[in-house]
Amino acid sequence: MKIALMDSGIGLLAATAAVRRLRPDADLVLSLDPDGMPWGPRTPQDLTARAVAVAEAAAAHRPDALIVGCNTATVHALPALRARLEPAVPVVGTVPAIKPAAAGGGPVAIWATPATTGSPYQRDLIRDFADGVSVTEVPCWGLAEAVEHADESAIDAAVAAAAALTPDEVTTVVLGCTHYELVAERIRAAVQQPGTPPLVLHGSAGAVAAQALRRIGADPAPDAPVTGTVTVLLSGREGALPEPALAYAEGRLLRTVSPAS
Repeated sequence: MKIALMDSGIGLLAATAAVRRLRPDADLVLSLDPDGMPWGPRTPQDLTARAVAVAEAAAAHRPDALIVGCNTATVHALPALRARLEPAVPVVGTVPAIKPAAAGGGPVAIWATPATTGSPYQRDLIRDFADGVSVTEVPCWGLAEAVEHADESAIDAAVAAAAALTPDEVTTVVLGCTHYELVAERIRAAVQQPGTPPLVLHGSAGAVAAQALRRIGADPAPDAPVTGTVTVLLSGREGALPEPALAYAEGRLLRTVSPAS
């Protein structure tokens, strides 16, 4: 079994680690785009072109499925990626976990990039899945970039700034950018109010990994032997995980990079 994941940077680590935990025997292909990152400021057309190139580099390794480990790329490029690769390679996008978060009743805060916050895409998800629930959209200025570079002081500052915009009564936070899942516990500590029940965090990594297995008809096998290889592609070139990836537990889980096969 071979699962590919794509993103401009290390935001794909959360979903990659989730796949590794569900299927330690699966070969992984991680396709990043250091030449084109960040994708967020790009026009939808430019972002889609970058995403298609990164996806095609991954597809050349003949994966059984491709996970788009990026909310922004999913919003803008998922139709083009599916048109290009399916049905040969199932493509699984990453959507903010607004539906399960709202099912808890709220109040809910959605932490997302400034570009996503207030966007028609996110507003549609709130309308469709969180009707009647108190939802606050929180723009997280600089957080994804700080996580990408493992800049500890910048992460602390960005988390603190977003926490200051989060109402005290919030019981649930949606991590609306895949980078944020890498610092989930720091977000929890910043938002948790003294004397209140534990804050509920909703990321997408686990659901995306499970969906990829479903799309290829595979069952989870967390007790399988750890035999899966890891191949890293950097704008199409074989390489190593970026050094900042090793600052996170999810990256260290994938420390060993094997030659492509």
